[in-house]
Amino acid sequence: MITIKSKRELARMRESGRITAAVMEAAAKLIRPGITTGELDRRAGRLIEDRGCVVAFLGYHGYPANICVSVNEEVVHGIGDDRSLKEGDIVSLDIGVKYGGYYGDMAATFPVGRISPDKERLIRVTEEALRAGISRAREGNRLYDISAAIQDKAESNGYSVVRDFVGHGIGAQLHEDPQIPNFGKAGTGPLLRPGMVLALEPMLNMGSFEVEVMPDEWTVVTRDRKPSAHFEHTVAITENGPEILTQPSRSAALAYV
Repeated sequence: MITIKSKRELARMRESGRITAAVMEAAAKLIRPGITTGELDRRAGRLIEDRGCVVAFLGYHGYPANICVSVNEEVVHGIGDDRSLKEGDIVSLDIGVKYGGYYGDMAATFPVGRISPDKERLIRVTEEALRAGISRAREGNRLYDISAAIQDKAESNGYSVVRDFVGHGIGAQLHEDPQIPNFGKAGTGPLLRPGMVLALEPMLNMGSFEVEVMPDEWTVVTRDRKPSAHFEHTVAITENGPEILTQPSRSAALAYV
């Protein structure tokens, strides 16, 4: 069942989203050649706790880390360890925060030093795919209008969209209905209504959409081991259009697209 958030609940989610974005912004500044994925995980965990929040991912269905740190061909759910980032890598951070009983969820992919033009383009188009999806998150549209917009942006640029992992509703639970695939037929799916809050998260691969789970039972990689990028925002459907709750700066916290 898709829950409709009250004005009070949306106010709380704006705050959890703001904190999530602030943690992402601070964690992103730590990315450099030589830092380990484990150090990124530990420091992000401290950033969350220092703000009086609960680390949303740690222990969730047994997940063993504070955030997800996924490098190059790792799509999602990468676990920080003693691996050092290298010049030319790309790294995706996925951060979840619980504050005041409500969740914020956000992901972004970053370059490590100077990266190749093809990786730069993958990052750019993945973020554009997210923006395309957000632009369809409007009252009166259908859920899969979002999915179709993401798929069109990805595939028209020569990328594939991951099909085994999807976006989701969010609120008092980290994962709520509905599931939001990054592919679909426009004009279908549940009607979008004010008060719905969705975590939209396109995952685009440079090669095939096929993925597999590594022996740690968490880290998802592209089957062909080509690079993948991941972006996510927590977005509220409002009467005035989509409201991005996880904008990366306070001045843009209530930006509409």
